[in-house]
Amino acid sequence: MSVSENVEVSGHLMDSGILSRVLQDIREYGGDYVIDRFDVGHEVNDISRASLVVTAEDDESLQRLLMRLQTRGVNQVDPGEASVSVAEQDGVFPDGFYSTTNLATKIRLGGRWLDVENPEMDCGLIVEGERVYTLPMSDVSVGMQVVTGASGIKVNVPVNDKSGDSFGFMDSDVSSEKPQAVLVRQVADGMREARKAGKKVLWVGGPGVVHTGAAPAMVALVDAGFVDVLFAGNALATHDIESSLYGTSLGVDLAMGRGVEHGHEHHIRALNTIRKHGSIKAAVDNGVLTGGIMHALVKHEKRFVLVGSVRDDGPLPDVYTDVIEGQRAMRAEIADVGFCLMVATMLHSVATGNILPASIPLVCVDINPATVTKLSDRGSSQAKGIVTDVGLFLEQLALELVPGYRRD
Repeated sequence: MSVSENVEVSGHLMDSGILSRVLQDIREYGGDYVIDRFDVGHEVNDISRASLVVTAEDDESLQRLLMRLQTRGVNQVDPGEASVSVAEQDGVFPDGFYSTTNLATKIRLGGRWLDVENPEMDCGLIVEGERVYTLPMSDVSVGMQVVTGASGIKVNVPVNDKSGDSFGFMDSDVSSEKPQAVLVRQVADGMREARKAGKKVLWVGGPGVVHTGAAPAMVALVDAGFVDVLFAGNALATHDIESSLYGTSLGVDLAMGRGVEHGHEHHIRALNTIRKHGSIKAAVDNGVLTGGIMHALVKHEKRFVLVGSVRDDGPLPDVYTDVIEGQRAMRAEIADVGFCLMVATMLHSVATGNILPASIPLVCVDINPATVTKLSDRGSSQAKGIVTDVGLFLEQLALELVPGYRRD
């Protein structure tokens, strides 16, 4: 015997394509639907609303379908009360656990709606008294109270302002043909708004920042207070330090654009120099590292989290080689982030997108269109992409944000 639930969704359902994705999800999960009501907004900023009856073959299938639909912002009309089960193994959620989204979330317990702390996708919901928070699977412990099923849960999808008066004007998922000056100005405005609100600006960077010669522009942005936290891997920091110590990046002279004699050794010698001093900060304090992005971050006491991979040389002593510890370090730095800019890195961009709430504006800049679309494909619905040369983009961003900036 089939089971059904009344659900509703609101937003820019037509131009965003949300409704078609919802209906596609229902069919892909083996369910069926009837559109009970559909009110279409008339003006650009008007919200559309739809009510549906969704059906599945059994309750387990329906619960999985409802969880999937919540990633699109679909809520039950009558959500009821949330159910809670006890974790019986470390690192293992109870069967039927609620799989979270990165949307602002509330759950109803004891007749009261409680806000979920730190919304993050692909986690579980932990209940401690009147506190509810997301937790990754690796961190769950025996005895924790874990929310199960999709009942008693509501999500809220951020709605972009399409009036053109705010950062939401950049409303296409990927921008490659818009005037770059406009896109740079919009990113700059997003950073200014975050700083004005007392929020942090988070950067996620790859070694392309250095390879393209954009490190001086990023240093200027650090000096001007527009970089509060940096997430990166071993490569960005290593090649930035190589550039500071030897004037090369992967052995290529950044001023002349050509390889130098013995340049292939420079990155490994740079690594050895920092390892000798024990940390990047120690190398700065000892006067060994005197320039570059990492030097600027240390000088201004800004935070950085470097998480490595299996291909890393060295690595630098500051790099997390345990990826679970690296994830925890990244999560510890996202509180109070108001804007995120991702440049020239796919893996770290996807990793960061996975832990950020959907409420944080997120822009990804890369020369490869696949990189900037990957975030949306992985569930970061708020991500906006700019397909362009990272070096030129950061130069223009520094000109926009740093009074008197010019490339030496």
